[in-house]
Amino acid sequence: MSSGPNPTTGALRHVLGHLLTPLLMCLGMGLAYLGAFHAPEPHDLRVDIVGSGPTTQVLAQTLQDEAAGALDVRTVPDRATAATALARQDSYGAYIPGDHPELLVASASSDTSAMAVEKVFTRVAAGQDAPLKVTDLAPTASGDPTGQGVFFLLVAVSIGAYASVAVIGAAGAALPMRVRALLAAGTSLVVSLIGTLFAGPVFHLVDHGLAGVWALSWLYAAGILLIGIGLHTYLRRWTTLGVMVLFVMLNFTSSGGIYRPELQPGFFGSLHAFWNGAGLVEGIRGHVYFDGHGLGGNVLVLVLWFLAGVLLVTLAGRTEAQRTALAAARTAPSSTHGQPEEKTAEAADEERAAEEEREEEMEEAVAV
Repeated sequence: MSSGPNPTTGALRHVLGHLLTPLLMCLGMGLAYLGAFHAPEPHDLRVDIVGSGPTTQVLAQTLQDEAAGALDVRTVPDRATAATALARQDSYGAYIPGDHPELLVASASSDTSAMAVEKVFTRVAAGQDAPLKVTDLAPTASGDPTGQGVFFLLVAVSIGAYASVAVIGAAGAALPMRVRALLAAGTSLVVSLIGTLFAGPVFHLVDHGLAGVWALSWLYAAGILLIGIGLHTYLRRWTTLGVMVLFVMLNFTSSGGIYRPELQPGFFGSLHAFWNGAGLVEGIRGHVYFDGHGLGGNVLVLVLWFLAGVLLVTLAGRTEAQRTALAAARTAPSSTHGQPEEKTAEAADEERAAEEEREEEMEEAVAV
């Protein structure tokens, strides 16, 4: 007499299958965060020496040689030129030598880069037996003394967006794709408004330009939601892992919110040029602190990610329509006297399994 399938074995296999997702997340987060942040070292960090003549040239060349690739040292003729380079984020520090040496920085561009530059030129000034005066030409708002508040705003908006993907994709799977796309637009609006409240009235991360912060946040969140909902059609329960790779592991680490690319390994620095998190962080910085310099390029990055989401949702909608038509052709009910047959037990089991999978997916996403 043969025994039926062991329910314990089936349940264990089910649990182990779902454990794969958090274990892959653990692996991915460790590789991404530790790879990007564990040992920040400058490379080709642009700094200026203000002045002209042999003494200035010798100082610049000496620093360049001693830095061995860590710094990109150039000379500029005067303080105004140095200040312009800082305002355009072409430079991260400008040293004015003399009896009373001064270092110009723009901490709003990156507080960690400004600290790295200050560390270098504090040693230079000490070698001249002179105290170093540090002048910050672009300080951050009073509510964001470290300049990293924009990064944590990025984190909040990202979590609100990507966590909503599983809910709309799974719980809303029966809805037409155009309805899910409208839900994505509405959800991104709410998420961006929450982020704007955090940035302004609640924590005062910025002291002006709040409307621009909201617009950038909405465009960013909408791109994530549309891409995630489009991916859900193809990835199903792996969507949560997919969006975490795209919008957490690769996104947060390349955003420049903690360390700019000049302090990171080359891989993350290269992502900074076109990833959407960098578009949001650098877009907000340019808008709020640097009179809009560089804003256009960062808006373009966010728009391209948004358009990628629109395209993916469109393709996903067509794929679902084809699947529905194919399923209808395969399971077209035979009829007796014009009445469809009752749903088979197999079809009912498949529906229950699909519903359980959707519930598990939402619980998994919320837990993450």
